[in-house]
Formats: sequence, C-alpha cells, structure tokens
Amino acid sequence: MTALHQEHPTHEHVHGPVCGHVAVPHGDHTDYAHNGHMHREHSGHWDECESTDHVTHGSHTHEHGKNCGHSAVTHGDHVDYVHDGHRHAAHDGHWDDH
Repeated sequence: MTALHQEHPTHEHVHGPVCGHVAVPHGDHTDYAHNGHMHREHSGHWDECESTDHVTHGSHTHEHGKNCGHSAVTHGDHVDYVHDGHRHAAHDGHWDDH
C-alpha cells in the first residue's frame, strides 16, 4: 500500500498511549485519529497518513455500524472502523482496507 508523504506542519499535539486519540496499528507504524485525519510520526514530525491505493478487503463478512463493537473514527468524509489491526471503510458495496 503506497502512502503519500504529506507533512502536518502545524501539529503541536504529541500523540501517544495516553493522548486521548484512537491509536490504529497500520503496517509498521501507529496512526492516531485526530480531527478527521490519520496522523503518524515520521522523522521527528507528524504526517497525514493517507493511502493512494484502493485495497478491497475481500473476505470481510462482518457488517460495521453504530453498535458493531469496533472503534469508529472519522476519516475525511466517511467513517473507518478499526478491526483486526487495520481500518475498514465502506465502498461500493464492499469494505476497503485503509
């Protein structure tokens, strides 16, 4: 999965285990859901962690929603659900990995 390197230059908040934002494992790092964005630490600064690929989660039979039991995080114009160490987003009748 390819990610853009888009620095979040005015990010003064330091994310971590007790910062109050949802932490989401994402490949080799942890993203933090903050104000509709996913932030990751990179070389001493924070980046917007956005994938440029469309990756379908092919065998996902669970339906996410308000009471599904998974953490819901606002991500841009939609909601991602944190499930099994990654984020799922509804897309054209299936679930994508974000």
